[in-house]
Amino acid sequence: MTVPLIDVTDVHFRYGERDVLNGITLIGSERRIGVVGRNGSGKSTLARVMAGLVAPNRGEVRIAGCQVLQDRKTAISTVGILFQNPDHQIIFPTVGEEIGFGLRQLGQSKSEAQTQTRAMLASFGREAWLDRPVSALSQGQRHLVCLMAVLAMQPKVIILDEPFAGLDIPTIRTLEGYLSRLDQTLVHITHYPTKLEGFERVIWIDGGVILRDGRPQEVLPVFLSAMERDDAGADL
Repeated sequence: MTVPLIDVTDVHFRYGERDVLNGITLIGSERRIGVVGRNGSGKSTLARVMAGLVAPNRGEVRIAGCQVLQDRKTAISTVGILFQNPDHQIIFPTVGEEIGFGLRQLGQSKSEAQTQTRAMLASFGREAWLDRPVSALSQGQRHLVCLMAVLAMQPKVIILDEPFAGLDIPTIRTLEGYLSRLDQTLVHITHYPTKLEGFERVIWIDGGVILRDGRPQEVLPVFLSAMERDDAGADL
């Protein structure tokens, strides 16, 4: 039997007195999966659970057969995540150190990690960034550093948690170009449904449960209609 690339089974997550995820099950191997929902619907919590960054109160997450919470060394080379704010992700002062850190975690020597880091920078035409301070980069450039750090780990799945928030249009288009060329499976969490056109699957989450799950043309019109009704009601 073929193991699904993504296997999220009956996941529950409680924060304080609030149930954030209520029995989420998401199983599949599609190459492009979108996740939509209003603020507070549980999207970002699902992203962190899938990446193994937080433990669900109940349920299990496997990515490419790896139990992401229990097997962290395998998990970091199986699933990567890009946060909405790159400053919540970057921990080292220079670009080279940031990209090389994960490679060292995988057991590479310092010289091996530096060679891989240089190769990753070269593949994006950013060789000059090796010793550049991260603080000297724009927000969009820091997003790119995070993407390169994730790609250096060669994960099978990359989770994007609102990666375009706060960016200007030219920067968004540049990052979209990079992402569109990736071979990895992308799980894209977004407030912008137009970014999911051409995806194979879209999940609509509300109140910690999946309301709709299907192709974009099946899910997005219903989602947008619901959001428009909410907006109309808010104006009354």
